[in-house]
Amino acid sequence: MADTGRQSFTDKASSAMKPDSQKSMTEQMGDSMKGTADSVASSLQPQSEKSTTQKMGDSMSSNSNENQGSMMDKAKDMLGMNK
Repeated sequence: MADTGRQSFTDKASSAMKPDSQKSMTEQMGDSMKGTADSVASSLQPQSEKSTTQKMGDSMSSNSNENQGSMMDKAKDMLGMNK
């Protein structure tokens, strides 16, 4: 079970299982936005506050805080906060 405010593991899996060639443009854009939002949420949430299942899910989907600086920059860029 994903932590509050995070994309569910079943949503991630179902999105990954369907090839982009079979998705509408709307589905592809939605997947992209959800993925970006989940990556930002992963970076903003400290490792110490993540559940064990969320840590495992993040490590499997490369959303761990290992690259927190760059993800923070992406989040700031997305929000227009980088100068």
